[in-house]
Amino acid sequence: MAAVVASGMPELRAMRRDDLAQVAAIEAAAYEFPWTPGIFRDCLNAGYSCWVLADGTRVIGYGILSVAAGEAHVLNVCVTPAEQGRGHGRRLLQRLIDLARWHGAERVFLEVRPSNAHAIAMYERAGFNEIGRRPNYYPAARGREDAIVMAMELLPPDA
Repeated sequence: MAAVVASGMPELRAMRRDDLAQVAAIEAAAYEFPWTPGIFRDCLNAGYSCWVLADGTRVIGYGILSVAAGEAHVLNVCVTPAEQGRGHGRRLLQRLIDLARWHGAERVFLEVRPSNAHAIAMYERAGFNEIGRRPNYYPAARGREDAIVMAMELLPPDA
């Protein structure tokens, strides 16, 4: 069983296979067009950095990062709707940024829906900047929605 750390904050830990049902349920509650449980399983199988924020045995959020060729890509960061607005997303994002740096990535990329103002603000506060758009990237209720592409340059640890 995952423990809540002494500060009372939920614990950040590596995602396990037995977390997948809770992770998929959070995804389905948070998004109109959620990832399938199979996508999360594939991320684990591919060896991506998959992390959860757990309050005891209850998963309240997760983040997934891929790293290759000196670049990292935040694939997903999500907090269950009832726990949003409490800094959990920021904690997960910071963990992914720290992992990217640890893996030697020089920059981190992500995509976000233009309609997700809260996420965009969080990413900007973390140091991400818009570098472009991907037209018709996301499924939407009325067709497709663009993605804002954001990036953050990482300084070497000794810089």
